[in-house]
Amino acid sequence: MLDKTFDPAAIEARISEKWEQAGAFRAGPKDRVEAGAPTYCIVIPPPNVTGSLHMGHALNNTLQDVLCRFERMRGKDVLWQPGTDHAGIATQMVVERQLMQRQEPDRHALGRDKFIERIWAWKEESGGAIVNQLKRLGASCDWSRERFTMDEGLSAAVRKVFVELHRAGLIYKDKRLVNWDPKFQTAISDLEVVQVEASGKFKWDEASGEPLDLAALGKLLDKDPSGHMYHLRYPLSDDPSRFIVVATTRPETMLGDTGVAVHPEDERYKGLVGKTVTLPLVGRQIPIVADEYSDPEKGTGAVKITPAHDFNDFEVGKRHGLAQINVLDGHAAVIAGADAEEASIPDVYWGLDRFAARKRVVANLHSAGLLARIEPTTHTVPHGDRSNVVIEPWLTDQWYVDAKTMAEAAIAAVESGETKFVPENWSKTYFEWMRNIEPWCISRQLWWGHQIPAWHGPDGKIFVADSDAEAQALAKAHYGSASELTRDPDVLDTWFSSALWPFSTLGWPDETPELARYYPTSVLVTGFDIIFFWVARMMMMGLHFRKEIPFHTVYIHALVRDEKGQKMSKSKGNVMDPLDIVDGIDLDALLVKRTSGLMNPADAPRIVKETKAAYPDGVRAYGADALRFTLTAMAAQGRDIKLSLDRVEGYRNFATKLWNATRFAEMNECVARPDFDPRTCRETLNRWIAGELERTATSVTTELEAFRFNEAAGAVYRFIWNTFCDWYLELAKPTLNASDEAAKAETRAATAWVIDETLKLLHPFMPFLTEELWEKTSAHGHGRETLLALAPWPTHRALADAEADAEIGWLIKLVGEIRSVRAEMNVPAGARTMLEIVGAAAQTRARLARHEETLKRLARLDAVLFPAESSRGSVALVVEGENYALPLAGIIDVSAEAARLAREIAKTEKEMAKVEAKLANEQFLAKAEEHVIEEQRERKAAFEATLANLKGARKRLEHLG
Repeated sequence: MLDKTFDPAAIEARISEKWEQAGAFRAGPKDRVEAGAPTYCIVIPPPNVTGSLHMGHALNNTLQDVLCRFERMRGKDVLWQPGTDHAGIATQMVVERQLMQRQEPDRHALGRDKFIERIWAWKEESGGAIVNQLKRLGASCDWSRERFTMDEGLSAAVRKVFVELHRAGLIYKDKRLVNWDPKFQTAISDLEVVQVEASGKFKWDEASGEPLDLAALGKLLDKDPSGHMYHLRYPLSDDPSRFIVVATTRPETMLGDTGVAVHPEDERYKGLVGKTVTLPLVGRQIPIVADEYSDPEKGTGAVKITPAHDFNDFEVGKRHGLAQINVLDGHAAVIAGADAEEASIPDVYWGLDRFAARKRVVANLHSAGLLARIEPTTHTVPHGDRSNVVIEPWLTDQWYVDAKTMAEAAIAAVESGETKFVPENWSKTYFEWMRNIEPWCISRQLWWGHQIPAWHGPDGKIFVADSDAEAQALAKAHYGSASELTRDPDVLDTWFSSALWPFSTLGWPDETPELARYYPTSVLVTGFDIIFFWVARMMMMGLHFRKEIPFHTVYIHALVRDEKGQKMSKSKGNVMDPLDIVDGIDLDALLVKRTSGLMNPADAPRIVKETKAAYPDGVRAYGADALRFTLTAMAAQGRDIKLSLDRVEGYRNFATKLWNATRFAEMNECVARPDFDPRTCRETLNRWIAGELERTATSVTTELEAFRFNEAAGAVYRFIWNTFCDWYLELAKPTLNASDEAAKAETRAATAWVIDETLKLLHPFMPFLTEELWEKTSAHGHGRETLLALAPWPTHRALADAEADAEIGWLIKLVGEIRSVRAEMNVPAGARTMLEIVGAAAQTRARLARHEETLKRLARLDAVLFPAESSRGSVALVVEGENYALPLAGIIDVSAEAARLAREIAKTEKEMAKVEAKLANEQFLAKAEEHVIEEQRERKAAFEATLANLKGARKRLEHLG
């Protein structure tokens, strides 16, 4: 017998162990391979080995799991390939922090080899915790095939790809701008850059006549160096009494200016194009060039050009042949010594940190009378997502991939439809990035990662090879004798190895049976933010090295936001840990989580206050199934998910409802019969539920095939909650309690069969609950032939019965209409009424003869009458063209009810008017955040629905008078 209550914590670990012991998720089971089962393969987006489960992971992996469980039950040979990414910066940072905490020698003292040994030791001891967290969520990966982007096989693949692309001229070394992290001393990708808003407070204008308080400005810059716009005067070389004014938020970079740009159509500057200005503090003569990058409507219309320190300026500089002068070193301090002398940088700035240099430059410009104005501004400043320091665009030598050439085949594959995006509109984003692609910087100045397989000879000649021995052979052939070579110290961007993921995880560069069987993969499920960083690069690499697309479909899921529609972030304090929802968490622990690791600790008091208000008792334990179903049910294509704990609780209640319904069936001896065939049912109710179940199965199948996860979840939810629990079981109770043994036996068997088929449909969404019920409801405890995870998916058997559908549909509509009228008329819950049917058809009378007692019980009726005309004081209702009436005279106070409805209508109209006024206010629409506007639209829709119901009730009430 099932327990009285459903307790997820009591079953989840046990069910996981059962799946693992049975090898339920292993790819290539002998029976399916021998039967020629079609394959279905998904590669998991490899999470960082240092990572922990966040809500994006939970959504992404839940959707993958739904697809894999669905296709596995459909008889396919499913491989869900798991693995983790070595996460260069993150992992190196974790181990360096560990060394510091243990007061052990740092990595430089250890040396490269010893430090890497420490990282491998950490990985074996602590790395990959996220894998166990994914298992907690129910991820049905083939965990026996888990890969790591630094394992031996993948490392061989990386070396082969680098060497071959270099020999083909598609990998090369170049000096270009990169995102430089001065703390970690490495280039980083755009995805590792976060934009942090900065707002200044200082304001000064030379025209005001007020002296500039440099001390006050300096104090502000010490706290927050960004957030001000500085207007600088650059004197014309041929007439130093005339100036061109430029504006910048980074005045220290002016030391590296090599030009000033104005728009070619800007009348103010047409006579200056081609002339030069004298760069203040430096004395360098720099040209004034005409370029459309300069916006005449913005600032002064003139822009200082620093090609070595700004990505846009770099492109302008290339167009006009401007020099690239680096004025900062790798620590973001002004260069010193010979390099500084060559760049004509005065020695007063040598070695100054960039922000100290900023203050010195501003002070010296002011002293020279070349500072016109300082004004506060609000703009975003790039920060390293892990270092939390301001990122510098920095000119440096790096390794690059010729992404433009490699993108051609990847663009064509999507254009031809070989690979499709779902939703389709994301292909536009893909094309926009790919058609404007820049060279891909693949080198990182780290120790942890795939060390670049390149060796430098004594004269700087580079030898790219698969191994040291091969490099030595190449060098000997080049120099004529053995030479001392130095390995390139840089490692590859982690996206380089993950770009090979769909085929390297299957054994490439060896031609393995798995590669032949599962490549190309079926579907990739990922977020929109890595379409370029990962999806596009997998397309390029797959097409280049396998001559095939890596996947047929790319499903792009939306973001998980908080219940107000805001993006989850530490600074907002609205990040929710998936496992906290699964396991529950007390308030103190929740506060610690939400305030730890804040980029700005000043946010902590606000976050504490808001968290205490929202979760005064912490978060209760809802279990993995409730979270999974919530994410799936809200995963509408192209629409972000507003995650609310109320929704999670609702789906937890849904799980409890199915548990209780199954327990009710168990108590009524509803046991599955191996010989039961729903096509032989004689009872109308059983024929009806069989048809409803089949329609639901068809709907769930169709929606999952089309990646409409929310529609699939909604279909199975409605069937279980409404059709099965609310109607079928209620309508079956008289039969289960009656003396007709044949009808009772059929209904028991039908109920057990429906539960079994329902568990199959729900299993991809709620695997733990369904597997537990499947096991516990086996016939007389004899056990099942298979785990539910491997049970066959429901198939079409032409079970729809039009006559049964019509009869049970009529009964449900009639009960529903009566309940609706009672609710609208505010009829007391305990009050029983009559039902009058005027001019009842023979078919209606026959149906009533079969269902009268059920109708009276479900609709709270004392009797069903057939008068010639309805009683005075009756509310009329029409069902399938026939007239019914509920006599309510004496049951409700018509005048009091009319007054109540009038008050409710007036109140609702007043509230809706407020919302409509907001939505009609252009200033509100322009300034309010999107989630606030959307919330107001939702309120308006709710008020409209409420008003329609209230006015309908008032109209019915008028007929009572």
